[in-house]
Amino acid sequence: MTLKAPKPQVTPLTDIEIARAATPKPILEISRALGIPDADVIPYGHTKGKISLGFCERARGPVGKLVLVTAISPTPAGEGKTTTTVGLGDALNRIGKKATICLREPSLGPVFGMKGGAAGGGRAQVIPMEDINLHFTGDFHAITSAHNLLAALVDNHLHQGNVLGIDPRRISWRRVLDVNDRALRDIVIGLGGTGNSIPRESGFDITAASEVMAVLTLSSSLEDLRQRLGRMVIGETYARKRVSASDLKAEGALLALLRDALMPNLVQTLENNPALVHCGPFANIAHGCNSVMATALALRLGEYTVTEAGFGADLGAEKFFDIKCRAAGLKPDATVIVATIRALKHQAGVEQKLLSTPDPAAVRRGLEHLEQHLENLARFGVPTVVAINSFTSDTQEEIDVLLSAQDRLGVRIVSCDHWARGGAGAEELARAVVVEVESNSGNFRHLYADELGLLEKIEKIAREIYGADGVTLDEKFREKLRKFEKDGFGNLPICMAKTQYSFSTDPSLHGRPRGFQVPLRDCDLRAGAGFILVLTGDVMTMPGLPKLPAAESIDVDGQGRIQGLF
Repeated sequence: MTLKAPKPQVTPLTDIEIARAATPKPILEISRALGIPDADVIPYGHTKGKISLGFCERARGPVGKLVLVTAISPTPAGEGKTTTTVGLGDALNRIGKKATICLREPSLGPVFGMKGGAAGGGRAQVIPMEDINLHFTGDFHAITSAHNLLAALVDNHLHQGNVLGIDPRRISWRRVLDVNDRALRDIVIGLGGTGNSIPRESGFDITAASEVMAVLTLSSSLEDLRQRLGRMVIGETYARKRVSASDLKAEGALLALLRDALMPNLVQTLENNPALVHCGPFANIAHGCNSVMATALALRLGEYTVTEAGFGADLGAEKFFDIKCRAAGLKPDATVIVATIRALKHQAGVEQKLLSTPDPAAVRRGLEHLEQHLENLARFGVPTVVAINSFTSDTQEEIDVLLSAQDRLGVRIVSCDHWARGGAGAEELARAVVVEVESNSGNFRHLYADELGLLEKIEKIAREIYGADGVTLDEKFREKLRKFEKDGFGNLPICMAKTQYSFSTDPSLHGRPRGFQVPLRDCDLRAGAGFILVLTGDVMTMPGLPKLPAAESIDVDGQGRIQGLF
């Protein structure tokens, strides 16, 4: 009797191993395919580069179709929205459409925290993934430096005599750092004697929440960036007059730090298709979209631009439509909403540790969560396709539950396996998107008019997007809104800061919560970015690290290669 040798166990490749096995093209080859002259590409090594502002201004041609990728509310691990964006872009190129993807740059906070990087995953990634997830081309560092320079100029002004009469108690400009650090949320600065400026309370936010990030992201040119930087408000005088960066003569120095950061970054997918990865505001505490510069350029470079907006559609997509599209005059042609079997089970109340256990009944219960997201997207008049981002733990029975809901939900639902097969695994999704785009059935509109009052805009988002019964707020909050309107800022859109894990402000309320109020904690004018920031519930603008941060698993091997990013 001959014994058969057991089959060897095959360990799946990690994302970083897949990325390293790829054969990237020189970045100039990628840019030439887009019609960008070599002189307008500033290489950062062999596989990444920046596109000159001059070319961004000169780029002409027909405006392509704009597709937004968003998602249902995620589990803490994320559901592959970036992966789907990359897979869809690759798939559109595979079926003969000239497509460019536009992504946000990852923050070091999630990379070393809980969620991980943001370069996609599996066979649907942008490369070089280590560079993109770490320092990349230095944009985040430039934003951090510019923000903190303005903070230093504020404290120096106090120290040097305070000619403007800035009230130290009413300085709203904090400092930023691109690391999750809860110990820096609230601090006291200026201690140590008269040589160290005026003691006062302050704190740190994460760089992704900086108004400088929002300003850079929403600027359409170098001059627009200068004007927006100058309008940023740092606090008030003793006479309650607002003080801006231009009052401190700071905009020129900030612009010098941000000049190169304004240039969009060009990289490529694993399938050598172009990707513009630029800026990185979070969607739970900021507006969650990549830069206007990158999106506007991509629309001039090909037939299709596929971009993303952070977290669930109640956050990123709403802000994409009401803030970014409003600021840049964009009109999206279609939306893809990413749904995963495990996220639907999570929204049905299944514990995190059991999400890989087959449970078709839980998927069925979770459908009402997807249904609310689809109803929300319909308010903006853009046709939508649902993409099921497949995981290896999904069963066919669970997938069939979602596929069979097409008629009930009134949208096309497509199962994709781009994580495993790259663009080939998303070709059906690409064809479905093309059908929606070419049908011209969309009639894009914003959720609210500019002329609506600020509180009415907030209530509209809370009621129509989150499904709340209303909002709760105190008189101090109302007075702030009245002052914004009196001073001519009533036409600005709203940027709601809210937990990403629920339609409500309570992350433990899953599914489709009902009978709840949205507690409004505070609001602030973002005059440079051009919106009113509204803080709800317990949302933090400086996240903390989890009990087991990803940083514990990241290292460099003996050959100098980074390990543990994925």
